[in-house]
Amino acid sequence: MNEFRIVVIGAGETGTPLLKQLLTSPFVNVLGVADLNLELPGIALALEHEVPVTDNFMDLVRQGAEVDIIIDVTGAPKVREQLRQHMVDSHNTHTIIMHEHIALLMMSLSAGKMIDSKHGHQQYA
Repeated sequence: MNEFRIVVIGAGETGTPLLKQLLTSPFVNVLGVADLNLELPGIALALEHEVPVTDNFMDLVRQGAEVDIIIDVTGAPKVREQLRQHMVDSHNTHTIIMHEHIALLMMSLSAGKMIDSKHGHQQYA
């Protein structure tokens, strides 16, 4: 494996700093970023780096095994459930869904201090 092919769901207060780290890594290929609010800083950052953006995360998830890791930083249980159900229904045994808590752990380790999720629970339709 030469690179990690990643999709980020959530471009707000948790997703944006995470996206900054991902976009500067030579071994990460960000395939897309999704958020309901396409006005968020993380969406602008993705567009600056010519990364596809959408307000429908399933558009990115449907890439199937082309995606190595889906990073869900929405904090929304409904998103987690949709992701899990899609993996089962599509028989995708390749892609890993990375929960927000794991992303926060990795960001905290990188920063050398505890990073906390600042967003509330957003409801996804």
